[in-house]
Amino acid sequence: QLQASGGGLVQAGGSLRLSCAASGRAYSSYTRAWFRQAPGKERLFVASINWNGDTAYYADSVKDRFAISRDIAKNTVFLQMDSLKPEDTAVYYCAAQFRGSYDSAGAYNYWGQGTLVTVSS
Repeated sequence: QLQASGGGLVQAGGSLRLSCAASGRAYSSYTRAWFRQAPGKERLFVASINWNGDTAYYADSVKDRFAISRDIAKNTVFLQMDSLKPEDTAVYYCAAQFRGSYDSAGAYNYWGQGTLVTVSS
């Protein structure tokens, strides 16, 4: 089970840190990722991190503003979001996969419930 938290309302230029805690399964060998979905839009890749945390990928739209990290011992993944923009407003979902394309939602087997991020202008 994946539990996302940390969303909220923030002004443009501000920061938020999302967390995704895992329980009930050993996700230590899984790739973990964040996706986001704006109202009426498809779910899009944001960032992913491999099982040991030494490789991360980002969508071009968030590169240099967001940073993904993981605490292997606590089975938790974080998404530090800085310099937030109104277009970052979406429900953010955390996900996990054992193997597959890192940026394809269809390749992820396990999903959290989502946490809403709203960025005001």
